[in-house]
Amino acid sequence: MTAQEGIALLQKHMNESVIGQEHIVERMVMGLLANGHLLVEGLPGLAKTRAVRSMAEHIEAHFTRIQFTPDLAPSDVIGEERLYEENGKRAFRLHKGPIFGNIILADEINRAPAKVQSAMLEAMEERQVSVAGQTIALPKLFIVMATQNPIEQQGTFPLSEAQKDRFLMHVKIDYVKMESEFQMLKLLQDETFHPKTVHEKLSQEIIFAAQKEVASVEVDDDMGHYIVELVYATRYPLRYSKQLDIMIDVGISPRGTIALQRCAQARAWLKGRNKVLVEDIHDVIHDIFRHRLVPSQHTTLNGTTVDQIIDIILEQVPLPKENGPTEREKILNRMHAG
Repeated sequence: MTAQEGIALLQKHMNESVIGQEHIVERMVMGLLANGHLLVEGLPGLAKTRAVRSMAEHIEAHFTRIQFTPDLAPSDVIGEERLYEENGKRAFRLHKGPIFGNIILADEINRAPAKVQSAMLEAMEERQVSVAGQTIALPKLFIVMATQNPIEQQGTFPLSEAQKDRFLMHVKIDYVKMESEFQMLKLLQDETFHPKTVHEKLSQEIIFAAQKEVASVEVDDDMGHYIVELVYATRYPLRYSKQLDIMIDVGISPRGTIALQRCAQARAWLKGRNKVLVEDIHDVIHDIFRHRLVPSQHTTLNGTTVDQIIDIILEQVPLPKENGPTEREKILNRMHAG
């Protein structure tokens, strides 16, 4: 089985289990291919947890779930040293926490207090944890799929800008269509009276091979400069329009630039291409910029959303090769001016 066939099969099985949520399934697969973490936001009951479980069920991976609550301690997540007695001798051993898994469901992550979120930040960025005076590496396959509820604010601790930046994508999940919800009822009825079909699990070797192929997808100079200019438009908005300048307080970090390229490569690979096109960048940009771009207070009070600001950026930044060879020179001049 090739890497492309394996990932296509994984996506197919996930869509069969999570009906009507093809968008979130595709984003989760992109996260897997780009080796990045996802923040999934949606109302209760929209299959966020089911989607993550479905991915874990079809991969040779250790799945763990962390239910975040305000009284959670860092040791509940990363583990702690415990005293054991064996053959009359006592010794401390490290009891590993749920963070030592391959696919981590961080349920309602915004309910975690600051100390727990700091521990998560180290794990997500450094792929390691510090416990009992030692640093321990996490597994090679390590992805955090975090969820948060957008309507309940009581007992929550908003994620810091630094932690949000660690997420590759911030994906919003919405209600499914009427026909899909009907099919969901039929699926649940079938699962009640018939055993689940057991599929062969996808090996981690195939996932690593797919990640390597995704990283080799070509991003030519025109696409690369276009990605960078989209980011620069958030940092120096006045160069594009006064409207953008009023709307944006803080632009996208270099980590966001890398994330945009990696996700565009993943989408191109999923579409069977070995080269990134403008459509790949446009398809993923909202999920990359949504949690990194900080709107101004004026924009927030006016009810303008971050997604609407991103739409304006796409309108203001010229497409590659729009005006022939001189377009690249314009991009370079604006970049050098920054």
